[in-house]
Amino acid sequence: MNSVGVFCGSNEGARPEYRQAATALGAAIARRGWKLVYGGANVGLMGAVADAALAEGGRVTGIIPHSMVAKEIAHQGLTELHTVNTLYERKAMMAELSDAFVSLPGGYGTLDEMFEMLTWSQIGTHLKPSGLLNIAHYFDPLIALLDHAVAERFLHARHRGMLLTNDDPDRLLDLLTANPVQPYDKWIDRHTAKD
Repeated sequence: MNSVGVFCGSNEGARPEYRQAATALGAAIARRGWKLVYGGANVGLMGAVADAALAEGGRVTGIIPHSMVAKEIAHQGLTELHTVNTLYERKAMMAELSDAFVSLPGGYGTLDEMFEMLTWSQIGTHLKPSGLLNIAHYFDPLIALLDHAVAERFLHARHRGMLLTNDDPDRLLDLLTANPVQPYDKWIDRHTAKD
C-alpha cells in the first residue's frame, strides 16, 4: 500500500466529529508514509483531510475539475494538484493513483465516487479495497440498505463484503491492508455460487 484515495464532502457537516475524523484520517495516512489522493479542495472535510496529512509531512495529490476550481477553492499547498475537465476524469485519475479507497461522510459526489470504485472492484476493473469511515453512525442507514440488498438478492454477499467499515481511522486502514479484493469471479460463478 502506497496511496489512499479519500472521498468526502466539501462541507464540514453538522457535527464536529466529522472534521475530527477527517483530520485523524489524513494524519494516519501520512504517518504510514502513504500518499493521500483526494478531490483537491481546501474547504470542508476535503480541506481538513489534506491539511492534516500535510501537517504530518505527508504527500498529498489533489485532483479537481476546472469547473470546480473557483467553487470548491482549489488547495494551493499540495504536493501536486491536477486540474481535469470532468468529474469522470477526476474519478478515473483517483482510481489510477490510489491503491485503496476510504469514504468519509459526504453527499451525492462522495456516494457516487465510493460506489463507482466498488462497482469497478465488483466487475474486475481493479482489485483495490474500499473502506467506509462510519463516524457518528452517519452511514448506518446506507449499511442497512446494502444488507437489505443482499437479503433481497440484488447484491451478492461476497460483494457486500468488499466494503470494509470501521469508526476508527487507523483500524480502517489496517483492514484495507489486511483484506485485498479477491480476483473477479466469472459471471456464471456469481449467479450459481452459494454463500
